[in-house]
Amino acid sequence: MKIKPRESCRWDLVSLGEVMLRLDPGNCRVSTTREFRAWEGGGEYNVARGLRRCFGLNTAIVTVLADNPVGRLVEDLMLQGGVDLSHVRWVEYDGVGRAVRNGLNFTDRGFGVRAALGCSDRGHTAISQLKPGQIDWEKIFVKEGTRWFHTGGIFCALSETTPQVAREAMEAAKRAGTVVSYDLNYRGSLWKSIGGKSRAQEVNRSLASFVDVMLGNEEDFTAALGFKVEGVDESHSQLDPANFKRMMEKVIQQFPALSIVATTLRNARTATLNDWGAVAYCNGKFYEATRRENLEILDRVGGGDSFASGLIYGFLSAREPQWAVECGAAHGALAMTTPGDTSMATLQEVLQVMEGHAPRIAR
Repeated sequence: MKIKPRESCRWDLVSLGEVMLRLDPGNCRVSTTREFRAWEGGGEYNVARGLRRCFGLNTAIVTVLADNPVGRLVEDLMLQGGVDLSHVRWVEYDGVGRAVRNGLNFTDRGFGVRAALGCSDRGHTAISQLKPGQIDWEKIFVKEGTRWFHTGGIFCALSETTPQVAREAMEAAKRAGTVVSYDLNYRGSLWKSIGGKSRAQEVNRSLASFVDVMLGNEEDFTAALGFKVEGVDESHSQLDPANFKRMMEKVIQQFPALSIVATTLRNARTATLNDWGAVAYCNGKFYEATRRENLEILDRVGGGDSFASGLIYGFLSAREPQWAVECGAAHGALAMTTPGDTSMATLQEVLQVMEGHAPRIAR
């Protein structure tokens, strides 16, 4: 996997995906709360934001928003995150959202035996109507220069045209020598009305040959690609890294264009106590991150995206694969200690967690 030098490119990473307004009830429940806190978030965007805010890289987001006050609120939140917005498309709002709208995401964080619960309201959103030919990929990958391109299964589940846009972008990235990563990020709610797992597998497998780095969690490779992981039941309560390693070898064998396959490993003892780890398969070898038992979770949303950004940072900064996996796992763990989809961690904190420092107060 060859990565372009930083001095030759404007962007370290460009992401393609939907950015929603997340409405967070905090310690209450979505169905009973009387107030929400607003955040921005989206699987692909979260990776770009983490690389910008925690790791200091130059990143941009390709997305589409309806031009109304909700869209401008999402813009304002993204501006605080530092991700470049020059490739955000704005479309005219029709007044009530019959033709186009912005996505909303309500997330109940869960606690103890009560699992986290997400409720999306994102039908007919602006980016779901994006079609091939509407984004100037040559400008992004060639004229401006991009070292790494990231998208994923959430974006591809939004409509019939979004997988076509993803493929168009991936093909342009490959022609330009840009590394392509893809997070499977299976969401059953998104695929439910358009073919379920079989359609998700059809779409994801059709795009796998254009991917250099395939990412996922303990269920994604089964649900989104159709690979069987032995010893994992429907509740994903039995996690054996050895089984995932065998599965990752099968993924590489079936999709030889892949350079790296990486997955997070989570065992949810409760909504607020998880075992957390990660493993990557690269150049015929496995690299496993330090496993953290009984990790305390404040908000689990975005943990996998923060793993992805830490892993990508490791490779973009020319570190060894073991360092990259440890960086991703540490960043993901830290991201789940704060509210919202996106990381609030600093690079110093990530390095301290990687080194095993005790979380003593600093003053």
